[in-house]
Amino acid sequence: MTLALRLAAKGRGKTSPNPMVGALVVKNGCIIGRGYHHGPGQPHAEILALNQAGSRAKGATLYVTLEPCCHLLKRTPPCVPAVVESGVRQVVVAMADPNKMVKGQGIAALRRAGITVTSGVEQDKAAELNRAYLHWVTTGRPYVILKAGMTLDGKVATAKGESRWITGPLARQDAHRLRSWVDAVVVGVGTVLKDNPTLTARLSDRPLKLASRQPLRVVLDSKLRTRSTAAVCTKQGWAKTLIVTTSRTSQSRRRPFEQAGVELATLPLKTGHVSFPALLTMLGKRGITSLLIEGGSTVNASALREKLVNHVVLYLAPILMGGQDAKAVIGGHSPKLLAQALTLRHVRVRRIGKDLVVEGDL
Repeated sequence: MTLALRLAAKGRGKTSPNPMVGALVVKNGCIIGRGYHHGPGQPHAEILALNQAGSRAKGATLYVTLEPCCHLLKRTPPCVPAVVESGVRQVVVAMADPNKMVKGQGIAALRRAGITVTSGVEQDKAAELNRAYLHWVTTGRPYVILKAGMTLDGKVATAKGESRWITGPLARQDAHRLRSWVDAVVVGVGTVLKDNPTLTARLSDRPLKLASRQPLRVVLDSKLRTRSTAAVCTKQGWAKTLIVTTSRTSQSRRRPFEQAGVELATLPLKTGHVSFPALLTMLGKRGITSLLIEGGSTVNASALREKLVNHVVLYLAPILMGGQDAKAVIGGHSPKLLAQALTLRHVRVRRIGKDLVVEGDL
């Protein structure tokens, strides 16, 4: 199952809104078929592994990291009939699929067909691999990752707004890798006005090489202050942009963006800004399973205040900036009591170049 999970991970950043799935067909201690899901509309891992095994699959054991599907509401045929027809004797499943269209029905169908099914092998690792998919399926909202590059004392910019570059090139490249894995990246309008970022996932800058799959670029802009000449608006061929605004904006202000092919969405206000819960609900309905927050401090504070962040990734440069007027990674007001501060769980620390990466769950 460990090898099947490694196979599944090869689909990272490519399969959404489907889960990452790996499968192996084993007979007499030898692997005779293997496969992993490459992306929506493409064959599932079980089908690829069974096709590779061919007639040798009869009497073999199929290892699969997620319960085989049995429903028809998708672009590919269900996997359970193919598994039954292959003649495998046993199926070992890492975890059941919480999707209401599956949710134990695949395992039950296999057992009714006389196949021995063992479930729960390496279940924790399988759940960790597909944490974004599982969160989206069970809540209807994307899995939210908050990412920031900062100094050791928690500053993301000087008092005058200078922030390029706090972290080193290796840390920035690692952040681009993270960006290439998610479905969408979100920033506030302040970041767009100050930094004019492209928000693309890049494999390299010199020469420029974009990742094959780009996240949807989401800009939170309640008053539509974004310039229609901003990089996120003019480079629609690189990646698509969604500007989320409110009813405060006029049709005439919206027109230049619509003409440039930039999608606009209107959501309600909450405490003077675009409602973060409404944003996640909207994105979840669009099939966005994972969302990367890239700042700035106001957006970070809003998401954390609503308790909607699932995971935090902080790149820490060995720099001390100091100053009450420097921009902190989280804006707004601090809690009155230390006990009200947020505590990360499952904290991991690694070094990348001259910087540290600290990440954990909320």
